Amino acid sequence: MIPRIFLALSLWVTAVPSIASAHQVRNTRDHEQNDYYAVHLDGSTSPRDFASHLNLRYEGEVGALDGHHVFSAPRHIADVVDDAVEELKWRRRKREVDTERHILDGVLLNQKQALRQRLFKRSALPVVESPSKRVIVDYAGSLGIKDPIFGDQWHLHNPIQVGNDLNVTGVWMEGITGKNATVCIIDDGLDLDSDDLKDNYFAAGSYDFNDKSDEPKPRLSDDRHGTRCAGEVAAVRNNVCGVGVAYESRVSGVRILSKPISDIDEAESVTFGFQDNDIYSCSWGPPDDGRTMEGPGILIRRAFVTAVQKGRQGKGTIYVFAAGNGASNGDNCNFDGYTNSIYSITVGAIDKMNQHPYYSEQCSAQLVVTYSSGAGEAIHTTDVGKDTCTRGHGGTSAAGPLAAGVYALVLEQRPDLTWRDMQYLTILTAQPFYDGSQPEEWQDTALGRRFHHQYGYGRLDAYAIVDLAKSWEVVNPQAWFHSPWIHVRHGLPQGDQGLASSFDVTEDMLKDANFERVEHITVTMNVPHQRRGDLSVELHSPTGLVSYLSVDRPRDDAAVGYVDWTFMSVVHWGESGVGTWTIIVKDRHVNEFAGTFQDWKLRLWGESIDADKQGLLPMPLPGDDSDHDDDPSTVTASPDTTSVGGSPVTSVPGNPTDHIDRPSKPSSAGAPPSDAPEASGIIGADPSASPSAVPDSSFLPSPFPTFGVSKKTQIWIYAAMGLIVAFVIGLCIALVVIRWRKRRNPRDVYEFDVLPDEEESGEREGMIARRGKGRRRRAGELYDAFAGESEEELFSEEDEEPYQDEKVELSDAEEDSSEGSGSRARG
Repeated sequence: MIPRIFLALSLWVTAVPSIASAHQVRNTRDHEQNDYYAVHLDGSTSPRDFASHLNLRYEGEVGALDGHHVFSAPRHIADVVDDAVEELKWRRRKREVDTERHILDGVLLNQKQALRQRLFKRSALPVVESPSKRVIVDYAGSLGIKDPIFGDQWHLHNPIQVGNDLNVTGVWMEGITGKNATVCIIDDGLDLDSDDLKDNYFAAGSYDFNDKSDEPKPRLSDDRHGTRCAGEVAAVRNNVCGVGVAYESRVSGVRILSKPISDIDEAESVTFGFQDNDIYSCSWGPPDDGRTMEGPGILIRRAFVTAVQKGRQGKGTIYVFAAGNGASNGDNCNFDGYTNSIYSITVGAIDKMNQHPYYSEQCSAQLVVTYSSGAGEAIHTTDVGKDTCTRGHGGTSAAGPLAAGVYALVLEQRPDLTWRDMQYLTILTAQPFYDGSQPEEWQDTALGRRFHHQYGYGRLDAYAIVDLAKSWEVVNPQAWFHSPWIHVRHGLPQGDQGLASSFDVTEDMLKDANFERVEHITVTMNVPHQRRGDLSVELHSPTGLVSYLSVDRPRDDAAVGYVDWTFMSVVHWGESGVGTWTIIVKDRHVNEFAGTFQDWKLRLWGESIDADKQGLLPMPLPGDDSDHDDDPSTVTASPDTTSVGGSPVTSVPGNPTDHIDRPSKPSSAGAPPSDAPEASGIIGADPSASPSAVPDSSFLPSPFPTFGVSKKTQIWIYAAMGLIVAFVIGLCIALVVIRWRKRRNPRDVYEFDVLPDEEESGEREGMIARRGKGRRRRAGELYDAFAGESEEELFSEEDEEPYQDEKVELSDAEEDSSEGSGSRARG
């Protein structure tokens, strides 16, 4: 057993499927009884020797990530892998030629696994009958389509709103229907027994990671989402329901959304069968609630890099992600680390009128839009059941699979295209359109195309992209340029002003990086803030194009800002990259929440100059963005507090009654939630900031103090003070009135009669004696008696009896007591 001197260290676990056989025997992981570790070992270390040394069980290889292996241990056993790695660090052993090698020298990366639960809701849309089918029937006859709801599939061909469809029928007429291309639906299952899917179902590319089965069948009552997405892509041309965009393509299913899974399972799922599965359609993500900021962990990021470098025999796996349905919550797809990735084609939605539906999110990472629910219609496609159809599929969940189907058509024509070629083709053939928005919201880009943060480069056109693919020349391998960390360390102004910081990229820098032209831009930044939703970020390129990397989110109350978060933009595709890049951070709301622009790092991703000199991108490491101050290449910038053009203000519409929910992916268990503050606490405004950086005006004229806070906070302070003063004045007035009334008529103060003085008391006693029978004591006399008796006398049986008809006599002592009690009663 390893000594307990070992201390815990967070483990970086990695795992992905073995691709050699899609139906290999898989161990069922019991997370209730065991802890699982994925460990990256170098080639000199035997995984079985490693397991024996630490008393672990070796679970096997994780094939897609080279050198990664899975180990397990009972949960009651200490975190032995953590302890071992920490012990190795404490020993600080030299690795000289003659030094004895330790088994743990081979550990490159390790991570302990935690479960993650995906919770989501789904809602159906109203059933709306399709109008005239006359024009579509002509196409059906020419293509031999007899599917009964094909006439309702307006997204494939729309004879009413002419041109508002995928423009796919012309591709079909050329005989291009998706043959030999495979789309994998990563979702909640796929009904492989459906008559609309079974002929195109690809078993070898399918797996159920929730129930550890080779068949990813829907097993829960609401496991319908994946089957509907699969029907959009590859519903068979027959006499059941309708057809898919690529109705002769293969479709596989990977089930992950119906039960908790670990990062190991997720990493395996996004690369499962990646030599045969060409395109992965992912209509899920973190919650679209306008509050969440979450991305894939290190294992899953490594899986994505592995897939684009090795998938499809080195041409790269194509990932399609739905943009998200949180627009009505003020959400933005740049806060989703999956849609915000350079490896994803992010797809938003428009309705049949080419209008923005209330749910579809916008962001600078969105590449394209296509059709989905809205304007009284939805997507008509396959549902769970032998021959069951649905008329109510919608949301960006439905837009993403349509794009995946179009890409299957492209791959039938050009199977040699890389994952980046598909993004180029999408940009160059997308169709901009006018939806009533302001003209300046469409920006002219370096490629001669137009970009809109709500619609990307426009709507996807199946015929145009397939046609361009026929003559497309494959681009050179990917190159990259990374700036040093740029330190700002300056408090943020509030309101319309923004804090700007710039970095100059020279031609020599890019030449040394073998960098030809820009494709993606990423900016990693740290902006501590006491309310994250107040922030917005803009990136201005040397050509003047603007990427709105983030917008303010009204519902985001997280007491942190941006912590090593990476934003992505496709706005600058085709620029040279040379010149001054400026980042502008704004604290848009004037309130008591302060923040600091700490630092940022610019990364340019694009095409290489010389393909023969270009190597592969190294695997991401857990500490890639954690060495800000230790990085010797860091520079300190002189920020400018400047007034700049206003970035879009997020508007949150009312809650629609037919709100669409995309399957959501909550934060990983075992990792700090994205909304949690750092252990060091919240960093407020930099005390060294210049006075002009923070507003210090008052809403009242001098000499009223400002208390050093914003106008809004001053209003609250003065309002509270006013309420306190009003309360005190009111209380004083009430006391004066009570005292005046008491002096004017003391009887008004009490429910009892006022007791007489001595002279009056004697007269009253005489009157009582004369009256005799039937006379009870008056209230004042009773009060006086209570005051002079003990508790025992008060609750004796005598007092409970009615007064006797006898003369009442008072002793001298009782008279004294009566007089004293009467005085006390009068106060």
